[in-house]
Amino acid sequence: MPKEVEAALGKSAKVWDEFVSWIVKDVSVTEQEWQSVSPKYGSALRMKRKKRTIVYLGPSLGCFQVSFVLGPRAVEAARESDLPEGAVQAINAAQRYAEGTGVRFVVSSLEDLAPLRTLVQIKLAN
Repeated sequence: MPKEVEAALGKSAKVWDEFVSWIVKDVSVTEQEWQSVSPKYGSALRMKRKKRTIVYLGPSLGCFQVSFVLGPRAVEAARESDLPEGAVQAINAAQRYAEGTGVRFVVSSLEDLAPLRTLVQIKLAN
């Protein structure tokens, strides 16, 4: 992780590291690509398996955003899963694009990771 990202994340840097480590070790999403989104939004880490993007991570001050683009099957699987109601509501309210439904979650603690792990598994399965 770049030092400026670690500095911005503050206490949530450990949570970022935990999530990235889990993605790499447990679900074999090993390709990481930093990209500049825009001067306003800064950079984001795109985590991919082969050529398929699984999740985007965007650092913020004291927290980070985790973003998914979910296809119709993944959205339906998420609705039928044991995700917390708040996560399902976020998916239902998310903007739909040609490439899928774009949903973002703000993460600042380890407790925030459980539903995101479920969504990674859903994304990989669909």
